[in-house]
Amino acid sequence: MTRLRRLLAAGELAIAGALLVPVVPAVAAGAALTAFSTGLLGLYLCTPGMRREGSLLPTEQGTALAKDVWLLGIGASLVIEGVTEHR
Repeated sequence: MTRLRRLLAAGELAIAGALLVPVVPAVAAGAALTAFSTGLLGLYLCTPGMRREGSLLPTEQGTALAKDVWLLGIGASLVIEGVTEHR
């Protein structure tokens, strides 16, 4: 479990750095953020005890992962903005 936490932290820091560096295009940073958050939401959906039975609503333990839907929205908006900006 400790290794997973370290990998997740390293991934988060790498993506945060990409978002802050103006050299990285918004599309690339948004795609990385979208992929990362999709993985976290997949973890939320597949891990027993994270959701209420028969629902997408989180349990108390699942709230920490369920909030990552915001990351998905931010990543998708960066990708959309980057694609439409270059037209």
